[in-house]
Order: sequence, then structure tokens, then C-alpha cells
Amino acid sequence: MVRGAALVGLVGLTLAWGLNWPIMKFSLRELSPLYFRATTMTGGALLLLLWFSARGQDMRLPRSAWLPVALLAAPNVLGWHLFSILGVKELASGRAAILGFTMPIWTTLLAALFFGERLTRRVMIGAACAAIAIGLLVAQEVVLLAGRPLGIVWMQLAALSWAVGTIMMRRTRLPLSTQAITVWMMLLSSAAFWLVAPAFEPWPSWRFSGGMWLALAWGVVINYGIAQVVWFGLARTLPPTASAFSIMAVPLVGTASAIAIVGEVPGWQDWAAALFVILAIASALLGRAAAK
Repeated sequence: MVRGAALVGLVGLTLAWGLNWPIMKFSLRELSPLYFRATTMTGGALLLLLWFSARGQDMRLPRSAWLPVALLAAPNVLGWHLFSILGVKELASGRAAILGFTMPIWTTLLAALFFGERLTRRVMIGAACAAIAIGLLVAQEVVLLAGRPLGIVWMQLAALSWAVGTIMMRRTRLPLSTQAITVWMMLLSSAAFWLVAPAFEPWPSWRFSGGMWLALAWGVVINYGIAQVVWFGLARTLPPTASAFSIMAVPLVGTASAIAIVGEVPGWQDWAAALFVILAIASALLGRAAAK
């Protein structure tokens, strides 16, 4: 059972993750995607590095661990954040959140395909629900004259990247704390964004509105900073089912909050797709959580 501070932290984390989707969409009105990721991820990674170091965590990265951490960062951080921000640029933010959170079912399917994990009826139901959700949104994007079906491709690449990264993290044997691995994956990925961004995007003017500066501060302090600290703390105390329910709620928060933050009006396809994604996440995570 989740009580007290853990429950408050869980609700806050769910809201932060959900609100982040429309806030990203808002930010892209004034800052290009790659520079947005480079700026917020760098700030968040440095903030986490200072926080964990001040609390006595060993955050050093041995020379022998550079390559393994870089390989983990490629799908876990670089791939997920690259493809998801491209998806948010093309799609409504609530729709991007729905598609991005098909990641647990992809994780389960890939683990069954490549690592021999059992493909249960529950997993197959989850895969069917995810496919229906994707199909609903693909159909509307193709029908609409202003539709952006490419955004759906970006979001599924993001979900697949997260799934591959999750499987790799489960099998890593690095003698480092999760905090150190996460921070260094973020630092290496942010460096990659700074290297790649000039080739595809013009240098920003850095003359932003007040709302934009607040959105950047949110990305650094809340999304990449406080939310990560809260998650690391909750991961030690939460039952697996609580984590699963938190993940299930994020697409709904993202879809609903987009109405106020960026003025998006979700259609019935969005709400139906969100429902099917929640069912897919439940099939992928709650069964595993109950087993644990």
C-alpha cells in the first residue's frame, strides 16, 4: 500500500510527467527541438550531478565504463528524447504522449522475441490494445488534410528506443549506482545534441518570452531534475503496481492538460486511444508487478 509522502510523491510525479508533454509543445513555438533538448538536458544533468554529489553519491565514471554507458545512453536517453521531441513537433502533445507510452508493451514484446521471455495471453491482449490505439490515431492523421503521420513514426521509434534501452538496463552489470549511470547517460546525450543541433537547426536568438523561460526552467528543474530525484526515491519504496498505475495515468494527464497549456482539443479518437494504451500498459506491467 502507498501512504503518506510516497503517495504525494507518486501523484506529483505523474502530474509532472503528464504536464511535460504540452509544456514541450509550448516550448517549440520559440525554440527548435534539438536545441531545446540540448539546453534542458544539460541543465538537468548538471543539477542532478551537483545534487547527488552533495549527498555523498559517488558520481565518478571510470574510464572502463565510458563505452558501456554510452551504449546504454544511445536508446535510453538519446533515442527516446530525440524521437519524442520530433514527434511532439509534428503531433498534438496529448497524442504524442499517448503514442509514446506504448513503450511498456514494446519492451515486453522485444523481451519475448529476443530473450525468450514467455509471451502470455496478457501480453498478446496488450499488444492488440496498443495496435488499436496506434491505428485510431494513424487513421485520423492520414484523413486530416493537416495530418502529420510522420509524427506517429517518430513516436513509435521513441517507444521502441525506450523499450530497447529498458531491456539493456535490465541486463547491465556495471558496478555503478543507478543515479550515476542515469546522470552520465544524460550528460553524454546532451553533448550529442549540442554536436548535432548546429547541422540541422539555426543558432537560437535566446530572446524568449517570459513563458518560454518558465518552460525551459520547468524542463531543467522539474522534468530532468526534481522528477528524477523523486523517482529514484520512490523506486525503493513503491510496490510495482503503484509504479504501473502512475505510468498508466501519464497519457491522460498529458491529453487533458494540453487543453489549457497549448489549446489543443482532443477528439474522441484521442480519448479512445488513451484508453487502449492504458489497457496495454496494464497488460504489460500489472501482470509482471503481481508476479513480483
